Amino acid sequence: MGANIYRNKKPVLVFLVPAFLFMTIFLYYPFLKNIVNSFMHIKQLGSSATTFNTPWYTNYAEMFHDENVWTSIKNTLIMMVVTLVGQVGIAIILALMVDNIGRGKQFFKTVFFFPIVISATALGLLFNLLFLYDKGMINQLLENLGKSQLTDWKAEGIALFTMMLPVMWQYVGFYFVILITGLNNISDELYEAARIDGASTWQSVRYISLPLLHNVICTCSVLAVTGALKVFDLPWTMFPKGMPLKSTFLTGTYMYYHTMETKNVDYGCALAVLIVVLGIVLSKVVNAIFREKDY
Repeated sequence: MGANIYRNKKPVLVFLVPAFLFMTIFLYYPFLKNIVNSFMHIKQLGSSATTFNTPWYTNYAEMFHDENVWTSIKNTLIMMVVTLVGQVGIAIILALMVDNIGRGKQFFKTVFFFPIVISATALGLLFNLLFLYDKGMINQLLENLGKSQLTDWKAEGIALFTMMLPVMWQYVGFYFVILITGLNNISDELYEAARIDGASTWQSVRYISLPLLHNVICTCSVLAVTGALKVFDLPWTMFPKGMPLKSTFLTGTYMYYHTMETKNVDYGCALAVLIVVLGIVLSKVVNAIFREKDY
């Protein structure tokens, strides 16, 4: 009966066509329209594009001379490294540690996954309170420990670190759950055979867990890199308009700044195209580096 279902394509099309139409209307058409708008003259939200820019590639030429574009790309690339090392790296360590304990696995899964449930905007407001200059919890704690000079966590030199810390913290649990699920799929017989042969816990992790987690780690790495391009709400809540001195812009927040704040809609559309192109290129690079293996 299963073979007949695959021979008869009509039932499959019944489900595929609505999904394709939905994607076309709400994803592909808006994206193509966005590309067209990036060449148009649109300086107000809600206004229709009537004329092309002169020359038509004005917005793309401006990107090469816009220092904030290069700042946002640099910060986004740093964010990608932070997500790979901080999110995926820490998640691997936590998953391996939790997998080797006898009791309490479900408790740790819940605790580590909990930050994902919280709204990113709410987290941004929470960390704003933590990093306040004079009344923030962190500065009060450091003051009680004997530090006399308060730290301005939103100063230009340290602002990027302050912004990336909560972003990294929020998504560690997401990759932790994926990795712990991958570990659960590894047969216990492999670990039992290793113990019989005298392998230590570290040797079991090195020669069994990590190699068999390779494809899962690859998937997490791709998600982390592409996800860094989409980070918006938490950084914008903590550092609106790229403060201080427009030094904390990411590609997503800079696009929003031009579209919603300066009303330079056509330039915002061009930045959106840049984000998509960066996402495609970087995902290809990451896929080439973290190539999946057949087992």
